[in-house]
Amino acid sequence: MRESRIILGIGELLWDIVEASSPPSEADSTGTLGGAPTNFTVMAGRLGNRACILSRVGRDDLGRRAVGQLDTLPVDASLIQVDPAHQTGQVTVSFAANEPKYTIHQPAAWDFLELSDEWIKIADRADAICFGTLAQRDAASRQTIQTLVAQTSSSCVRVLDVNLRAPFYSSEILQESIELATMVKMNIEEISTVLGLLGLAAGEDPPLSLRNTDYLRTCSERLLEEFPALELVAITRGHHGSVLVKRDTWHEHPGFSIKVADTIGAGDAFTAAMVHYLLREAKLATINEAGNRWGSWVASQPGAMPDLPESVHNAISAAIERSA
Repeated sequence: MRESRIILGIGELLWDIVEASSPPSEADSTGTLGGAPTNFTVMAGRLGNRACILSRVGRDDLGRRAVGQLDTLPVDASLIQVDPAHQTGQVTVSFAANEPKYTIHQPAAWDFLELSDEWIKIADRADAICFGTLAQRDAASRQTIQTLVAQTSSSCVRVLDVNLRAPFYSSEILQESIELATMVKMNIEEISTVLGLLGLAAGEDPPLSLRNTDYLRTCSERLLEEFPALELVAITRGHHGSVLVKRDTWHEHPGFSIKVADTIGAGDAFTAAMVHYLLREAKLATINEAGNRWGSWVASQPGAMPDLPESVHNAISAAIERSA
């Protein structure tokens, strides 16, 4: 079986600028590289795949720094576009109870993704592609992302990472995106909003504290019924784990108790690990274990792309294999 898979992340590439009022271990006035599809792609590369970032930066220092940093990581940054008119994306991040709050500046270079021949060629060969809702806030990138995802083969895993950042989402964007997806991932706080935007909510949704496993399964089943191409729904619950639902089976993971440094990038690592094991036809329980182990490790480290010693990589991989 071929081990190295082509995995694409398309969308925002940006710098997270953490406010100085945040805990000193998390504050970095120079910024840390991020963006959900970028974080996803870096983790996919670290897991041994040919991971390629499809995004856009400005012709500025932040853009050069971004590409330079990515060149030191196991990802292909050669297809990142350079925008002559718009700046590299930036986000201001503040924290409350270890949860990040984002101010996403607009416009940014990643709002103007262009459909190129090089992007189309690699999309034709992709084993998986991850895209989100945030990067579709501008019509230009929205058309490029949806066209490219539709360009992938029928066997390609198409992952919609729901990333609801007000005011940058709508029912139309969500509907069009989920129709393209074979897998959708969201967090427990987003599920009721997603169902409401899609017109699938049945009555009043329970408060967050009462969204138990049965509720999450019911919501997932409604999505699977409504969207025929959809094969898997993943709902994360922070340190309480996650629920994965397919048409014929489901699995719940309790999560891991860790000391949280910050949660930036944890969900993206979860998604990348899921896709990695899904492409290798692992059992649903193993897929869920992998997502939670890698997601919790990133949450235990500062930043979305923390250094990954080989010993840590080996230990986490071995623990996942033991759970299989």
